[in-house]
Amino acid sequence: MVRADQRSGKTPRPSVWLEGRERGGRRGGGQPSGLDRDRITGATVRLLDAEGLEKFSMRRLAAELDVTAMSVYWYVDTKDDLLELALDRAFGELALPGPDSGADWREELRALAREYRALLVRHSWLPALVGRFLNIGPHALRFSGAVQRILGRTGLPEHEVTGAIAAVFQFVYGHGAVEGHFRDRVASTGLTADEYHHHAMTEVLRDPDASDVVGRSARIMEARGGDTVEEMLDRDFTFALDLLIAGIEAMVARSRG
Repeated sequence: MVRADQRSGKTPRPSVWLEGRERGGRRGGGQPSGLDRDRITGATVRLLDAEGLEKFSMRRLAAELDVTAMSVYWYVDTKDDLLELALDRAFGELALPGPDSGADWREELRALAREYRALLVRHSWLPALVGRFLNIGPHALRFSGAVQRILGRTGLPEHEVTGAIAAVFQFVYGHGAVEGHFRDRVASTGLTADEYHHHAMTEVLRDPDASDVVGRSARIMEARGGDTVEEMLDRDFTFALDLLIAGIEAMVARSRG
């Protein structure tokens, strides 16, 4: 299917947030079927949560809203527009520290990292979209601003702040993405996370090609502690984040030495 911007010879716009329209509506005229962008975006998030990114379509969304697909197109030009709106709606769920909270940067960083991890796990479709769009919606920008303020208070030289942001939040992104996929897989089996983990480890240890590496991993996990999968995931995440914070502190000390 040829997109309208391709037919007209126009360059595709880089973001729905740069379209130059008011957020609530579309081109002139009324609002068909009582829709608006907020309602459409909310339904998009719910569908993505329930069915995943691969099954999402404009037709499926229209059916969920009990309207025609053309009614949805009155408010957005493409499916990508909707996904970008849904992505920013999800970022709006993050609890962000205030600009003048006065809290220690380490504790604020830990809190924000935990928030981001939970968001990625809660919306397992979100990691696939984070790198696809510019992420310049209002909620994403507020998140980015909070990250910059916190890391800017660490004492790192300004030219090293972006590296610290990448180290921390790309770690959180990767951890949250993998954890979200794991939880989706567990949910599809009908087992609890602990039942699934026990069953998987038992089966893999029977494979002679994998038993050595997996057995060593099992011993490492036992040494780490934690009785449940939830506890193990939390313990790993917390310790890895502490390592990153310690690294930032070491780099600050080095820059001052």
